[in-house]
Parts: sequence; C-alpha cells; structure tokens
Amino acid sequence: MGFEEISKITNEQEQVNAIYNFFDEDSRLNGSKAARVEFLTTVRVIEDYLRPNSRILDIGAGAGEYSLYFAEKGFEVSAIELADANIAAFKRKIKPEHRIQLRQGNALDLSCYDDKAFDIVLLFGPLYHLHSVEDRAKAIAEAKRVCADDGKIFFAFITNDMVILTELMWNNRYFVEGDYDKASFRLHDFPFVFATVDRAVEMLSENGVKILRKVAADGVSELLQDKINAMDEENYAQYLRYHYYICEKEEFLGMTNHLLILGQKE
Repeated sequence: MGFEEISKITNEQEQVNAIYNFFDEDSRLNGSKAARVEFLTTVRVIEDYLRPNSRILDIGAGAGEYSLYFAEKGFEVSAIELADANIAAFKRKIKPEHRIQLRQGNALDLSCYDDKAFDIVLLFGPLYHLHSVEDRAKAIAEAKRVCADDGKIFFAFITNDMVILTELMWNNRYFVEGDYDKASFRLHDFPFVFATVDRAVEMLSENGVKILRKVAADGVSELLQDKINAMDEENYAQYLRYHYYICEKEEFLGMTNHLLILGQKE
C-alpha cells in the first residue's frame, strides 16, 4: 500500500497501522551512524533527569528502542503502542530479565495508568500522528495526568522547516513539486503532522506545560547522512560532540527533523 492509498484511510488507528506497515520503525533509530544521532541525543537528555528508582512511561513506544534501552539499565518501564507492526517488533526483543509492561493502546486514553504514577513520561510519536488540535490536547493532558508533580515529560515533534530540505534529497524538483504550500512553506500534514519550533512551543504552553529545554535531536544528520555514515569512529565521535555543542542553541533548533522538548506540569 502506497501513500495515496494510506491517505484515503479515515480511521486514525487504521492509518497509523498502515503507515508503520510502510515505514520500518524497528530500524529507524539504529540503521546507521546518522540515524543513531537522534537516539543518542535523546537518551543523553533523558539521563540528566533519571534517578535510581525512576518510573518510566513510554507513550507511543514504537518498536521499543527507548523502553528496551532503559530496561537494560535496570529501570522499570511501562510502554504503550498503537501499531500492530511495532508491537510485534517490540515483543520480539523483550528479554526475561527486562522489567517491561507492554500494552497495545492509544495515547488518548491512558486510563490503564494511575494519576501521578510515573517520574519520566515520553510522548515521542503521538503528537506527529494526531491530526486534530483537540486530540493533541487530550494526549498532552493524559501525559500530564500520569506524570508525578515533580516528574518530567519529554515531547517529540517533526519540524516543518527542515523536512522541506531533507525531502530535496529524494526529489531534486521538490521545491516545485513538493507537497507544501508554496507561499507559506507550510507542509501538508501527511503522512505526519509537522510543526515549526514556535508552534510546538505554543502547543505545549497552551496546554499547561512549562518548558525547560528544547533540543534539535538529530540536527542535520539526515541531510548529511552519506558523509556521517562514511566517518570512522574518531570522526563520528567528534561529530557527535559538535552536534551536542550546537543542538540546544536557539539558532539551530529549527534545523532538525526531530525536535525534543522537555517540560513539566505548570
């Protein structure tokens, strides 16, 4: 099934399932040196706030990359994911020693979890799949509800302005033929929902989230993937240090495919 057929699916759960039958989420974060930058950066930020007994909830857990990483570190992790393909990939990687409780479910309904049950809440996929303002507000409200009063919530967005550049890698006529408004440079929200940095900040602030940090999680890594993937380990390590050096500078926040925002309940 291609994008044209997927775009005709009106049921959001069925559409998400179709998208992840098309995209291989299981290899997205670990398929190459360039792809790994997003994961390494995100983990680096999360680990600044982990405590020995932190309770973690991974909402929209995908194929389990983050949940499994923290379970390997000995943390107790609850994970909830909607897409069938991602659930199947996740289950294949769970080991007996992992303290992971995996459920199939929706970010809009976390009633299976108690209020204030988690110290760290990850909301990495749903905000770029939920098309309505009301649904995004509901997902944010549910993430806040299950987070402890002094806990931290990590949100991920796909940034509008960088995607236009990375699409040029696949279609050198993208600026003429691309699926965006040619006057405003606003991408059409398919297969994902896109946000500028300002809009992401506004969305969270409108929904009672105090913003603590903003991070360009993968920066220009997709745009430069051929060069990054060709690096030896010494050069790659120095590239990562450079990326960490610039990824929280205001002037670079929009130049990333994935924007990570850390917040807490107001």
